[in-house]
Amino acid sequence: MKTILLLRHGKSSWDAPARPDRERPLAPRGVKAARRMGRFLERAGPVPDCVLCSPAVRTVETLRHAADAGGWRAPAVVVPELYGASSDDVLACVRAADPDVDTLLVVGHEPACSETASMLVRGAALRFPTAALACIRLGAAGWDEVGPGVGELLWLVAPRILARLEP
Repeated sequence: MKTILLLRHGKSSWDAPARPDRERPLAPRGVKAARRMGRFLERAGPVPDCVLCSPAVRTVETLRHAADAGGWRAPAVVVPELYGASSDDVLACVRAADPDVDTLLVVGHEPACSETASMLVRGAALRFPTAALACIRLGAAGWDEVGPGVGELLWLVAPRILARLEP
């Protein structure tokens, strides 16, 4: 059985409005949230075997901070198609994943995260605030079999919920 983790990038900085969207870094709040989600994933599991990441600066930084804080390591592939992706684009990237990978993390953007999660669990209207993380167990033996309605949402967590639980 396969598991997909969907992580939306953390809050990005708007300090340089002339900067192209793809080059916007994380805001300090985004760094803190990414680190919080990385620690949560390490405790809650499963940690990823492989990561597919949008090439945007804010997604790459989200992945780096989450992995560093959580202490988990997985090979990461920057996938240009994930920037500005639709749920169909995300699904195509997932279907092409290495068959030996059991848990795949996709780090991306809205609305692709919520649309992909909703499509996989079919019938749910899910919302991904910045740095939200979802875990979906898939009723598929291989990534090439992943499609609408094959998933079961195990959890969807936003960093602000976890912040309330921290001392």
